[in-house]
Amino acid sequence: MFAMKARLFLLVFAVAAILPAASLRELADAHGILIGAAVNPALLADQAYADTLARDFNLVVAENVMKFGPTRPARDRYEFTAADQLVDFAQSHNMKVRGHNFVWHQQMPRWLTSGTFSSAEVAGILQDQMRAMLSHFKGKVFAWDVVNEAVDPDPPHGLRKTFWLDKLGPDYLDKAFRWAREADPDVKLFYNDYDADGMNAKSDAVYNLVRGLKARGVPIDGVGLQMHVTLQSAPTAEHLAANIRRLAALGLDVHITEMDVRLATPAKPEDLVVQGKVYGTIVATCALTPGCKVVLTWGVNDAHSWIPGFHKGFGDALLFDAQSQPKPARTAIEVALKLIP
Repeated sequence: MFAMKARLFLLVFAVAAILPAASLRELADAHGILIGAAVNPALLADQAYADTLARDFNLVVAENVMKFGPTRPARDRYEFTAADQLVDFAQSHNMKVRGHNFVWHQQMPRWLTSGTFSSAEVAGILQDQMRAMLSHFKGKVFAWDVVNEAVDPDPPHGLRKTFWLDKLGPDYLDKAFRWAREADPDVKLFYNDYDADGMNAKSDAVYNLVRGLKARGVPIDGVGLQMHVTLQSAPTAEHLAANIRRLAALGLDVHITEMDVRLATPAKPEDLVVQGKVYGTIVATCALTPGCKVVLTWGVNDAHSWIPGFHKGFGDALLFDAQSQPKPARTAIEVALKLIP
């Protein structure tokens, strides 16, 4: 097994050596693809981090600073400073911006979740939040995750029990998407979730959810597949393509929104090779399947990944190591983009 992986490693780098070197964003631009990363604007002061981001990516998403809690510290106060910093960086480097997110069960302001607001008041607060965000970033953000992770991760995968479900009722997704469209007629509106990347029970539930939204005339434009995976759990190319195709058949765009491939640490060289194969396969499958032309990694380098803090014993999940040096995963994506017809 090790010998086979070693041969794959050598093959990938042999192909990379034969073909002219290029940044990932140059290769992606040539095929109309967006390759992006989640960003913490506070890290833009790190020159290696900023240079890596600007060189290889043509799309950014805010890791946290556009979420409800950080942007609404009080009912009567909004805070956009950090989000504006990210947008300014993107605009100065000719990058697109993806918005994340309006409705989620985490990172909500305490004044809201611990308050005694009526359902009507909660509806008004959410509408105000969405209007303020969509107005402030109009023309600067091309797509927003309107609702994030609303499907219960446990069978039978109904709606997750959350503050929003409790306060606004089971049609809260319909309301959120309609309010977003009223606030901005032009921006792309997405539903985003995890563990729904290939063909499985949860992806069936997500498919049925968004199919229902479409059937009711709810203004939804796409689905985000998060793609937080391991070497063992990553979907096959066939299953990912089948999932993309059925969502695209509903008239929806598909974005790979939060990809990382976590490894047991310290990572073995052969695992880094297989990790590269996973990244290359996912990017190639998205690029070659109609309906999917966007892939984002959840972070820029391993030094600032969320993985070690949430998955003990795991890390090394991104394209660049802790010193922002490229890994086999970055090379595998370069090769995959170069080989697209």
